Amino acid sequence: MATAAAVTLAACSGGGAPTTSSTGGGGGGGGNSGYTFAMITHETPGDTFWDRIKAGAQQAAKDTGATLKYSSDPEASKQAVLIQNAIDSKVDGIATTLVTPDALIPTIKKAVDAGIPVDTFNSGIDFFQKAGALTHFASNEKLGGQQAGKRAAAAGATKILCTIQQTGSVALEDRCAGVKDSFPATENLQVNGADDAAVTTAIQAKLTEDKSINWVITLGAPQALDTIKAAQGAGVNVKIGTFDTNPAAAQAVQDGKIEWFIDQQPYLQGYMAITQLYLFKKNGNVLGGGQAVLTGPSFVDKTNIAQVLPFIKQNTR
Repeated sequence: MATAAAVTLAACSGGGAPTTSSTGGGGGGGGNSGYTFAMITHETPGDTFWDRIKAGAQQAAKDTGATLKYSSDPEASKQAVLIQNAIDSKVDGIATTLVTPDALIPTIKKAVDAGIPVDTFNSGIDFFQKAGALTHFASNEKLGGQQAGKRAAAAGATKILCTIQQTGSVALEDRCAGVKDSFPATENLQVNGADDAAVTTAIQAKLTEDKSINWVITLGAPQALDTIKAAQGAGVNVKIGTFDTNPAAAQAVQDGKIEWFIDQQPYLQGYMAITQLYLFKKNGNVLGGGQAVLTGPSFVDKTNIAQVLPFIKQNTR
């Protein structure tokens, strides 16, 4: 069982071109450590979920006096190339998502064999040990799905539609599998997370076709917002829950248009992934005792949205 501060929960989208950036980390609590760390993710351009991952990583680089090199690509083969690029540039540590383990683990092992410490985060909780990573910072996605199914059932669900916006993502598959575990009358729908209009059209068509669906659980905030439009277009009343959030989705929870979102604290994942590399290089410290370190799941609804919303708006939750 993974370790966690609290278990009370992501992952994300697909499609688009790679992005790369570098952030210097002078000053900060760690002084000028001189370390350079690479963070490599499967970010989809335009998905604001990753803004909080990057904000946490950038703050950690500042606090430890390190330089952060961030790059991303939603295509597994291209993400593997970015990891190889980091190895070739002899960075002091690599933090990477593990969304498609089979495609990424061989390259991650090359980093470990080259003496470069690696930690993983966000996706791939069941695979980080196989990859040789120090630890893994993430939510327990299947547990989050199970809790989502239970909450929907308690709120009168008769049939749940669970949307998956990126093919092959182990984290997204775990989420819908968890929902189905606790609420068998769940049907999955594959959508293209890189195209909001296409997501809206696909969900609207499904809601029009199957009137027995009265709950939709999406696996990303943009798809939850798309579902609001889809339900209006289909002329049906459905309740909506989602994994992850953004300012607009959080506001929709406060306004009662979305029932809740499951939070995995992406800022914390980004911050801890870089801080772990720093602590390992400086002191040999490793968090988690060989297990993942959980950053979720936790539910945010109308009872606690007022407390959380300011942090979401400032990009730190």
